[in-house]
Amino acid sequence: MEKSNFIKIEAIQIAEVFNIKKLRAEFGFEPHSSSPSEIFYTLAKKQYLYIFDYGVVVFANYSAAEKKEAIAFVKNYASTIVNLDLLEEYRIEIDTNIPKVIIKNDYVTVPYVDPSVLKIVMLNIAQSVALDYYEALTDDLITSSKKYIQELEHRGKLSISKKNLLKYIGKVLNVKNSIVDNLYILDDPNLVWDNEELHLLNRHLKANFDINPRFKDLDY
Repeated sequence: MEKSNFIKIEAIQIAEVFNIKKLRAEFGFEPHSSSPSEIFYTLAKKQYLYIFDYGVVVFANYSAAEKKEAIAFVKNYASTIVNLDLLEEYRIEIDTNIPKVIIKNDYVTVPYVDPSVLKIVMLNIAQSVALDYYEALTDDLITSSKKYIQELEHRGKLSISKKNLLKYIGKVLNVKNSIVDNLYILDDPNLVWDNEELHLLNRHLKANFDINPRFKDLDY
């Protein structure tokens, strides 16, 4: 069986928010497609770039140097840079001899690739990284809450000042609101609605990355 080539995909949580409108206006290339919440570019050398307003950038066929340059550029449009080293890698294998998509843990094999296929794969990896970020935030909050609860149990009072307690409550509410604001990341993209192959690819990738179970855990 002849394997023609691979496309390397890398998704990184760079910030909490991107200003998509301003980024698109100053990027210098017309996007293949865009909306108020995301931009998808098809570039030279079979490179692809997908940027989401919830702070995730997904690269396809980028070298380390090219990726570094792109990250430096998009940070100009970011609010609250994330320094948690949240990165996920995947790859697309193109094999024209297979009749349908084959999903594996760290790659997907497809009989053909086009911007629609790339968008589905890159979107799911972006969602997975975004969930990693919110899981890290909520784990930190749960750990902090346990410390205060144990303090109340053993001492009957909190050592934290009223001001810092209010700041902590504000942090909790801010994380909760951020999660609510970004619930749409789990929505299926419009392009799968009328295409059975893309619908199946999207469904299998969601299952592969445990997108829905992870979100339920996060919500709980």
